[in-house]
Amino acid sequence: MVVPAGRSSLRGGGETPPRPREAAGGASLGARAMETLRRSLIVGALLGAGAGVGSALFVLVSPGEQQKQAMLKEMPEQDPRRRDEAARTKELVLATLQEAAATQENVARRKNWMVGGGGRSA
Repeated sequence: MVVPAGRSSLRGGGETPPRPREAAGGASLGARAMETLRRSLIVGALLGAGAGVGSALFVLVSPGEQQKQAMLKEMPEQDPRRRDEAARTKELVLATLQEAAATQENVARRKNWMVGGGGRSA
């Protein structure tokens, strides 16, 4: 019978203590944990750096308070004529919807549906 080295049955001291388990790649469990921790820290650092660069670019590109005020003044909703026109259009649409709800006629088939009419035009 062939006995592996270090495990002679002739010795009277018993068996040798078990060695730590080794991974398939040859690295011990502690080394694998350290590698995983190292990679996690690298990923965290890269994500943090990306967030920092994004925040810096946002601060550089966003307009200042004076530029925001100038942009608000140029918006079409600030023009009183435009606001009145939008309000009038909303009133006409609401009146048309109310009329459509009160009648059996299909008001969408009218040629000019913004004008109230008693008859159907086709």
